[in-house]
Amino acid sequence: MSAKGGGSSPLAVPASPARARTLRERMLANPVMTKELRSRMRGTRAFVVLTVYLVLMSGFASLLYLAYAASSNITSGPDGQIVGKIVFGGVVGIELFLVCFISPAFTSGAISGERERRTYDLLRTTLLSARALVLGKLVSALSFIVLLLLAAIPLQSLAFLLGGVAPEEVLIALGILVTTAVAFGAVGVFFSALMRRTLGASVLTYTFALLTTLGLPLLLLTFVPLTSIFYYNTPDPVVEAILYYLGGFLVAVNPIATAIVTEVVLIEEHTAFFFTASLNNGVTIPLISPWLVYIPFYLLLSAVLIILSVALVRRTEK
Repeated sequence: MSAKGGGSSPLAVPASPARARTLRERMLANPVMTKELRSRMRGTRAFVVLTVYLVLMSGFASLLYLAYAASSNITSGPDGQIVGKIVFGGVVGIELFLVCFISPAFTSGAISGERERRTYDLLRTTLLSARALVLGKLVSALSFIVLLLLAAIPLQSLAFLLGGVAPEEVLIALGILVTTAVAFGAVGVFFSALMRRTLGASVLTYTFALLTTLGLPLLLLTFVPLTSIFYYNTPDPVVEAILYYLGGFLVAVNPIATAIVTEVVLIEEHTAFFFTASLNNGVTIPLISPWLVYIPFYLLLSAVLIILSVALVRRTEK
């Protein structure tokens, strides 16, 4: 019975507004993700790997500093800014190399491993959707890699004490590392959903990793003499501009070349975004830093591969 005067009844319970779920609640709502995360982080193995990783990275950074200090003039001491650049670049380079070849190891057997253990059909007969299965496998596999990257940020920040490293360099490096982890992880999940055996998925995934990290630099080495010929023979400005943009794209799709050229642009052009280059006829053309192409390109590639992986898992097997 309602109260007089238009008041609400004391027995009436006001409807609570819909509350947006937090990231933790979304992750726990996926049983595959919860199971993979718990099995990966349970026990001492994960913490031992994290400890050994940080000890090795710290030792590597110390060796870089000591090596430069030993090769410098003892009376004047090493230049702090140069040491900061060397330590920062060495740590980021090792992390980038590890991400390119560790991410496929975590994801290339995500779906095919379920087929080999004969648990894939059981997963598909549950109420778990194909998207939840793929995302659960991918996010759980990448979570530990992201943890390693975040744990190494203090080592990168040591360069601030030595000087020569700006905050935007750390943010750009972290963006490149995380994007590389997501992209190579998505490649592993895609080939794992495509192939029935983990061996075949691993071979295809590491072939992609090798072609991306080592094959493209070899292609760039053959591309440089071609550009030099056009440069010294004063080519058509349109052709020269096309070669500039083509070479920039080849750099921007390689993780190692992207990191190196981005740092060169920061040092020589004093910008992390846009700069210009002069052609032989004196005309300047606008260019962008490689990381601005690398991150959107590989995030888009990751999204496409995830969609294709979901379609492969959803497909009715014959």
